[in-house]
This record gives sequence, C-alpha cells and structure tokens, in this order.
Amino acid sequence: MKPEAAVPADSPFLSVKDVHAYYGESYIVQGVTFEVPYGQILALLGRNGAGKTSTLRTIARLDNPTVHQGEIWLDGQPIHGMKAFEAARSGIQLVPEDRRIIQGLSVEENLALAQVAPGAGWDLDRIYGHFPRLAERRRQEGTTLSGGEQQMLAIARALARDLKLLLLDEPYEGLAPVIVQEIETILHEIKELGITTIIVEQNAIAALKLADRAVILDTGEVAFSGSAREVLDNAELRQEYLAI
Repeated sequence: MKPEAAVPADSPFLSVKDVHAYYGESYIVQGVTFEVPYGQILALLGRNGAGKTSTLRTIARLDNPTVHQGEIWLDGQPIHGMKAFEAARSGIQLVPEDRRIIQGLSVEENLALAQVAPGAGWDLDRIYGHFPRLAERRRQEGTTLSGGEQQMLAIARALARDLKLLLLDEPYEGLAPVIVQEIETILHEIKELGITTIIVEQNAIAALKLADRAVILDTGEVAFSGSAREVLDNAELRQEYLAI
C-alpha cells in the first residue's frame, strides 16, 4: 500500500524554494529551487563540489549548512524552520554516505533503535521480507557487515521510521557491481511502493534510469531541472555538467 499524501494530487509533495545555505562564510547552496511530485524519484546530480550533499543536508535540516534564505515544504508543512529531529519526526529520513551504523549493536538492535522515537514505520517482519540478507544476519553486529549489507541496513533503518521523504546520499559508493544490482532492486521496490525519494549518486546513468525527474547542480545553482529521460537523451548536457 502506498503512503497517502495530504497535499492535493496536482500540488508538489516537496518544494524547495530559493534556498541559500552556508558552511560558515562559505556560500554553498545558492538559490536552489525544485519540486518533487508525490511518489516520484528525483536524481540530484552534478560534479564533485556542486552542492548535492549540502542540499540533502539542508532538506534534512542538519545543523550544517545553515539556511539563510528560502523555504522547504513537505506535504503541505513548512520544514525550513525545523531542527533535524523535528524534520525526522515529520517523515524526512536521510541515509548518509557513511551510513552511520551504530557500533556494538546487532542488525536487529540497529533497526529496533530506529523505532524507539515516535512515528514507527515498517515492522521487522516487513523489513526482513524486503531485505532477506538482513534477516540472515539479524544477530550480527551491524558494523561487521559488508559495505553492501551496511547500505541495506541503513536503508532499512530509514524505512523503520515514519517515512514521507527518503534522501539517499551515494547509495552505490564503494560497492561491487553485483551488490549495486541488489541495491538497485531494493530501490525499484521502494519506487513501486510510492515512496518519494531524492537520490544523489555519482553513477548518474544508474540514478537516471531509476528516477522520474532530474536536477543538475553546478557550483550550488540549478543548471537543469526536468525529466530524467531528457538527461539520458541529451549527450551534450551530460558531458557539460556530468562529464559522461
């Protein structure tokens, strides 16, 4: 069953409006604006240093970067004035590049801990049904898993929370091709479930094949916003902004 949205069907589920954010004096996110319809996947792309991760962190309301201007709305609710824990309770779940698996806890304990805060999502049976590899390793310490298994655990942990918007930062980073295929299968399942998602990924072609829409950032600004198919079909655009 797909999660229900409070906003009308013709309204954007996520709106990022003229957001400017800084790390100290460093101006990183420079007037970024885009929208994501309910249940769609957005590929947020660009070269290294373009501001992709900073934009994800801004949406998740982490302490850095600091928003100086702009608005972020999710499902009709203003997010831009929230702290990170408030945004998480509102349904924004970030899976960072380093995965943040908690040392000393088993796979199942990592998942159970994610369900302690108000707003539980998937129960363990549903998680293990979609992640059979985690079910096999449920008693194993999370930090001793392979890189791909840790990525699965990080995604599963996000699904264990109340989830309206899934933010994925480099989910394929450092993984063998066969494991990337497994993660892709999981992300396709998430897409079929209607979970609104933003994916930042250096493997731009893989992200574009998964996504409905694409935004390309260039030095903190939006250089392109449109369908993922437009980027796949435009070699000149890919070469200019993605070097592929």
